[in-house]
Amino acid sequence: MSMTDPIADFLTRIRNAIRASHETVDIPASTFKKELAKILKEQGYILSWETIAPTPERPAELIHIQLKYTDDRRSAISGLKRVSRPGQRYYAPSAKIPRVQGGMGTAIISTSKGVMTGHDARKAGVGGEVVAHVW
Repeated sequence: MSMTDPIADFLTRIRNAIRASHETVDIPASTFKKELAKILKEQGYILSWETIAPTPERPAELIHIQLKYTDDRRSAISGLKRVSRPGQRYYAPSAKIPRVQGGMGTAIISTSKGVMTGHDARKAGVGGEVVAHVW
């Protein structure tokens, strides 16, 4: 069976791993998911990520994400929310890109200049599809 929303699956796997207090999570790879992982790393929500090459037993490439926790085992990610879905896309012009948690969170935007944070999209003056909110 094919997956209808791989981005929601990406976010849900991270959310489930955090709830179960896992150190790492493996997610099927795609170019867009690699960009999301790169943004999560740049914004300090995860420790690291890397791609794992396919093997004969597992023919698909994976993204291996190392989650970030505080000393008292609280996750650096408080919440993840998929905003634009396959059934209801959400686009925002550069002037109306949402601020997440009053500027304390991150909006991830897919623009004509690539995937970037809401802050970077505002600075570049481009709008696009609001993919997710992270806080």
